[in-house]
Amino acid sequence: MEDSPKLIIRFALVAEQPNVRDEGRLTGAGFAESIAGIKRYTGFVRGRDLYPLFDHLSLEANPRAAKTGPVTDAILESLEMTPHLFPFKSKGILLGTSTFEALQRNRFELRFEDPASEGVLDGGHNMLAIGLFMLAEVVGEKQLARATLWDEMKELWEEHRKELEAVREKFDFLVPVELLVPSDPEDERSVQQFEMSVLDICAARNNNAQLTQEAKSNKLGFYDEIRQRLDPAIACRVEWKSNEWESGEGRPIKVRDLLALAWIPLNRANEAGLLPSNISVTPQNIYRNKGECSKQFDKLMLDRQVSEPRDGPVHELINERVASCFDILADLPKLYDKIYAEFPEAYNSNGFRFGANSIVKIYDPIRRAVAKDKTDYVAIQPHTPFTDRPVTYRYPDGLIMPLVYGLKGLMEIENDRVVWAADPENFLNAYLADIAGAYRLVLDMARFDPQKLSKNQASHEFAVSEFEKALLKHRAKQSSLGGATTTANKTDQPRLI
Repeated sequence: MEDSPKLIIRFALVAEQPNVRDEGRLTGAGFAESIAGIKRYTGFVRGRDLYPLFDHLSLEANPRAAKTGPVTDAILESLEMTPHLFPFKSKGILLGTSTFEALQRNRFELRFEDPASEGVLDGGHNMLAIGLFMLAEVVGEKQLARATLWDEMKELWEEHRKELEAVREKFDFLVPVELLVPSDPEDERSVQQFEMSVLDICAARNNNAQLTQEAKSNKLGFYDEIRQRLDPAIACRVEWKSNEWESGEGRPIKVRDLLALAWIPLNRANEAGLLPSNISVTPQNIYRNKGECSKQFDKLMLDRQVSEPRDGPVHELINERVASCFDILADLPKLYDKIYAEFPEAYNSNGFRFGANSIVKIYDPIRRAVAKDKTDYVAIQPHTPFTDRPVTYRYPDGLIMPLVYGLKGLMEIENDRVVWAADPENFLNAYLADIAGAYRLVLDMARFDPQKLSKNQASHEFAVSEFEKALLKHRAKQSSLGGATTTANKTDQPRLI
C-alpha cells in the first residue's frame, strides 16, 4: 500500500459528474442510486500529460491483456493521419481509483493502491498504441515491431525514458479520459461501495470487446484457489486472462478446460448433497459446452455459502466441501493426459487395434518414411494438452472424454469431503487395460465417432460404472491381502499362557 506511487494527471478540459448543482437537484434514494458511490470526471488529456501513467501503471486491472493487432493498427493510423479527430474517434481510457485528491488547474493526484482492481479499467489497447506511437519518435522500426505486448512496450519505455522526455512536447494530441473515484473518499461506506462497483463497470465497458466470462471471474478471484493447487508447470501455461499468452509460447491451456474438469468432482459432491444448492452440469457438457460449465461455476462461486468478497470485489473461498473438489481437480489434468497417452496401448492389450481406425493417426517416422499411403501417420509428434507429454497416437479427445469423466467412479465422500478412494495414478496403472476392454463396447456402438460418443450421457455413465466395478475389484484384492496378512500375523503371535 505505502509503496504505491503518487502520480498527477492534468486534464486540458474536464467536467465533474455529478457536480454540486446536480447534488442540489437530486435528493433521497434516487440520488444515492444514481451515483452508486461513484463520482466521474470526464474530459481530454494531452498525450504528453499521459506520461505519468506510462511511468507507473500496469494493465493488471484491465480484464484483457493489451496486444498488438488490427485494433492497435487502427489507433496508430488515426494518431498518425488525423490526430485532431482522435478524441472523437476513440473511446479513450477509463481510470479508476479509491485514493485521489482533486488539485487546482484541472490536476488530480492519484494513487493506485490495489493494481488488481484499480488503474486502467478499459482502454488498454489505446494505451498500448499511444505508447508505441510515442516510442516511434525515439526507437527504430525493427525494435518497435518486437513490442507486441504491453510489458514489452513498457520495457522499451523505461529503456528510452530520457529520449522520450526530450520529445515530450511533440505530443499535444488529445485523448478522452474518464476518471472514476468514490463520491465521498472520506466515507468508508462510499469507498467500499465504489470498490464493489468497479469490477462490474470494468466488465460492462469491455463487453463490446468480447470480454470473456472467464476474464471477469478471474478478476473476482474465483480461480485463485485452483491456481494455487495446480502443479506450477501447468498453472503457468493457463491463459487466466484473455490475450496474455504470447503467440511464440505454444498453445495455452484455456481456463474453461479446467473449469469443465472441475465439474467431475463437483458433480460427485452435488450427488452427495454437499453443495449449498442443487447445481451441476450434464456429463456431456464437459465436452460439448464448456461455456455452460463456466457459467455454472460462476453461479456456484457467487453463492454466499461458497465464497465471500474480501478487500473489495475479490472473493475468498470459504466452503471446505468445494475446496475438496479443487484438491481433486489439481490431479485431473495429469490424469487426463495419462489416459490420453496410455489408452491406445491399454486398448490394444485386449487384442484390438486402436490404430486401425481412420480417425487415429500414428507418429512413427520410420514406418512413415517407407509407407506408400502416409495418411495414417503424422509427421510431427503429438503432445498431450496439459503436461505436454509426447505421445505416439493422435486422435480426437472426444474418444476418451467419457473415460476421463469415469474417474468420478473413483471418488468417494469422507467427512463431507470429496476424496480419492484409491491413488488414481496407481489405479490406472493396474486397471486401465480392463476398463479399456469393456469400453470397446461404447466405441463400437458410436463407430468411433467422437461427437456421438462424448455427446451421449450413457457413454459417460458406462465409464463411471466401469471405474466403480474396477474399484470393487481393487478393494476385494486389498481385503484379501489384508486378511492373509492378518492371519499370518496371528499365527506368528506367541501364545499367552
